[in-house]
Amino acid sequence: QVQLVESGGGMVQTGGSMRLSCAASGLRFSRYAMGWFRQAPGKEREFVAAIAYNGGTTYYVDSVKGRFTISRDNAKNTVYLLMNNLKPEDTAIYYCTTIKAWPRTTFGSWGQGTQVTVSS
Repeated sequence: QVQLVESGGGMVQTGGSMRLSCAASGLRFSRYAMGWFRQAPGKEREFVAAIAYNGGTTYYVDSVKGRFTISRDNAKNTVYLLMNNLKPEDTAIYYCTTIKAWPRTTFGSWGQGTQVTVSS
């Protein structure tokens, strides 16, 4: 059974930075592309970023390009999301997931998410 545990969220001021982590278990982590999604209050969950199984390729939604960086450590079964120059519109619950079809089709497994709040 796949388990995904996100951490690292919190509150930050506009322009600040934050790094999210997602620890995965119950799967051959190094075989899967991984992604980050987010869900803001009253909105549908949206794709943020994806990284290939070996970290060689990444993909971002336009609104975070140049500000967010996705990375992974296959030895630790962990995927990261470094977020710089945060904006109030980045406020959301952030989830990691396994990618079924590049770059944003998922297998449907989700963790509990981690809340990111950006104050203006």
